[in-house]
Amino acid sequence: MERASGKFCDRWFREFPDFLRPDDLVVFNNTRVFPARLYGRRSGAKAQPVSSQNPASKDFLKGQIEVLLTRQISQEANEWECLVRPGRKIGVGERLFFGDDQELHAEVLARGSFGERRIRFSPTPDFFGLIERLGHVPLPPYISREDLTSDRERYQTVYARERGSVAAPTAGLHFTSEILARMKERGIATTEITLHVGLGTFQPIRVNRVEDHTLHRESYHISADAAGVINHALDAGHRVVAVGTTTVRTLEHVAHQSEGGRVQAGSGEANLFIYPGYDFRIVGALLTNFHLPQSSLLMLVCAFGETQRVLNAYRHAVEQKYRFYSYGDCMFIE
Repeated sequence: MERASGKFCDRWFREFPDFLRPDDLVVFNNTRVFPARLYGRRSGAKAQPVSSQNPASKDFLKGQIEVLLTRQISQEANEWECLVRPGRKIGVGERLFFGDDQELHAEVLARGSFGERRIRFSPTPDFFGLIERLGHVPLPPYISREDLTSDRERYQTVYARERGSVAAPTAGLHFTSEILARMKERGIATTEITLHVGLGTFQPIRVNRVEDHTLHRESYHISADAAGVINHALDAGHRVVAVGTTTVRTLEHVAHQSEGGRVQAGSGEANLFIYPGYDFRIVGALLTNFHLPQSSLLMLVCAFGETQRVLNAYRHAVEQKYRFYSYGDCMFIE
């Protein structure tokens, strides 16, 4: 879709390299999804006793609980933000156990809104080794099946490297080694940054005024090499093409934080909420999937491509039976 005119056309993704200019810089988010969904049971420290006459007594405290790790708050203490189900039954002080032999256990430290909890895992010599063995791939909720072993690679971009996301940066799922090779043959410059996708991806906008919405923080890292390449492109007047809204949020957050509006190397937490009216400082073109209504992701796309023009393109996508969401189709806005 052309930002200036709102014109759009239907093309195959294999043609994407042909839409790029020779001096474009394409920026990827190289985060890697880890099996962040855990199933276990609770200790019942805060549970009300069940009478022995109750038919449910034999299953008391044996029911499955689900924990979705969304952001690591502290590596030293191994504290995490997470979503839990059933949320009402899991209070502060509750202990949670995972694995047939209870190899992994945690304590609930605090409650948040909408089912969020803060938990701390007990010390273990190989925490992520246990997570890889006990955890499940956190497939989007509209995929109504259990995760498969194949999802551990299928629900990743081909350039995924840095572990830490609970959802794939889905615009990147379209790329194959062959398409990346074609871009390289054409001399298209690329670089990578990291944003670990967290709870902000799942949370709908629940406020009446857009300005009152707050995004959850997501961890990012930009290397000195990547920052140098991006800033060089900007200084030379070249276009920065962001693959996915996660890349946009990271680049614009860092530029927003810097005095000169350029990309600073380093690590931190991004929570910039981009909605219509935002002045983009870094990104000149965007590859993105089709997103849910009432989501911060759709608002970012509307901010970049102009609301009515983006909605016109979405209406066309619906009419043409495009696939939406994580495993769906994508649009290129320039």
